[in-house]
Amino acid sequence: MKILWIDLNSSYAHSSLALPALHAQVKDCPDYEWEMVSATINENIGTVVDEICRHKPDILAATCWLFNHEILMHIASRVKALLPDACLILGGPEFLGDNEAFLRKNPFVDCVFRGEGEEGFVQWLKCWNRPEEWASIGGLCWLDTDHQYHDNGLSKVLDFDQLTPPEASEFFNWSKPFVQLETTRGCFNTCAFCVSGGEKPVRTLPIEAIRERLKTIHSHGIKNVRVLDRTFNFNPRRAKELLNLFLEFHPDIRFHLEIHPALLSDTLKEELQRLPHGLLHLEAGIQSLREPVLETSRRMGKLSDALEGLRFLCSLNNMETHADLIAGLPLYRLEEIFEDIRTLAEYEAGEIQLESLKLLPGTEMRRRAYELGIRFSPLPPYEVLKTNEISTGELQTARRLSRLLDAFYNTPAWQPLTRELILNEEGFLHHFLNHLTEANLIDQPMSLEKRGLVLYEYCKKHLPAYQTKASIAWIEAGMSLKKQPAERVKTKHQTPPEHWDILQGNYKEGLRLCFLPTDAEAQHGYWFGFETETQQITPVFKAKS
Repeated sequence: MKILWIDLNSSYAHSSLALPALHAQVKDCPDYEWEMVSATINENIGTVVDEICRHKPDILAATCWLFNHEILMHIASRVKALLPDACLILGGPEFLGDNEAFLRKNPFVDCVFRGEGEEGFVQWLKCWNRPEEWASIGGLCWLDTDHQYHDNGLSKVLDFDQLTPPEASEFFNWSKPFVQLETTRGCFNTCAFCVSGGEKPVRTLPIEAIRERLKTIHSHGIKNVRVLDRTFNFNPRRAKELLNLFLEFHPDIRFHLEIHPALLSDTLKEELQRLPHGLLHLEAGIQSLREPVLETSRRMGKLSDALEGLRFLCSLNNMETHADLIAGLPLYRLEEIFEDIRTLAEYEAGEIQLESLKLLPGTEMRRRAYELGIRFSPLPPYEVLKTNEISTGELQTARRLSRLLDAFYNTPAWQPLTRELILNEEGFLHHFLNHLTEANLIDQPMSLEKRGLVLYEYCKKHLPAYQTKASIAWIEAGMSLKKQPAERVKTKHQTPPEHWDILQGNYKEGLRLCFLPTDAEAQHGYWFGFETETQQITPVFKAKS
């Protein structure tokens, strides 16, 4: 029996764990011949369909999620038209809700699977061509020959720690810049917008099992591991054990973690402070800095504790903490989003992610959308269109604001200046966003240089007190000294002044100096030194005279 997996991703930088997770459970079974066709959502559909059909599979399988849903349906419908005898089964987050309407709309899909599939899919493979036996497969949904809908509920793998790990599968992708490691399944939290909000019980892997898997990952030369644990610090004792385990792989591996800032015990704070630089990259779930919004969203933890914890995490010099906000949450107003961004900038969050709420299938917030006053798109990615508190136009403003943050605040070269402008210049975010929008730049891809030019020109015209700082940021980013932000920089035959205060590095003979005056007489200003032998584009020395 030949099983073909349609591996459809949003880009080649990302890879789903679904195929290796399922294949690992039956990899030694000689009855199954597994094949895979990989593609991205941007590839030609006809080419992908042709490649799939050449394999002539008995079973077609794929994971469906909000960003590949539309293209996957185009591919699957064409393949089924060409291979009508092949059985098509789909799984993934898209099927956590009511699946009857989907199956009636897409009759070429033979069945879909709701929930965790490692056990149920294996059971289904034993009777895939005998639908009369499907009633015993937990999580399976289908229409019978009389067009009657059958729904076998939600499938959960209770013995999560007994599964064969995905890394054991030949389909595990070791070529990506990072791999995902699922250490916990389920979540203690009850967030109404999250597919894991009602996912109980929480099941964890033993520390020793994680250690063995990390050894395998390390042996493949992987440098970045994204730990799939909805709230890594829910259990402080286990969190400490995990941190000690991660230390065993320093400095070879960097770990990306989700952390709940409201649940930081004093002991865990001490552990985080002592970790070496670069071991952790933290994603702090905050969503909103408004108590009523969090309460309506059913997110656990006091806001005051979350803010205190977030301030602590952002103060750590040995790791970077990213914080996220979600536009479109009920009770969350646009002006509050602007204010919350300012607060996060004050905390010096490493990045500020502003996303639009999506009402995913199976979530409580989707079920209660009408009650909560939420209008959302019925088609993927199910984005919120308006709420009682934020209009359609204001959500578009929030979307553009997210692009501003990504282009300037979340870019290291321009972050310090952007943060200073946010904190010290009232209305900067509003005015700069309007400037980018009116200039038709906000939705255009901009290079690092272009963003620096835009920021400099804006400061020169609207905030001249920051013109020098914009020039300094330009120079320190290694940009061309022949471009406008360096228009006041003197580069020819520069020699050290009699006195200067060294701000960075050490001066030595042979450095190529340039001078940025801060007064009309050029008596005072900033000095930058560049290596001439290595041709390094960023300065290695900085002083002030």
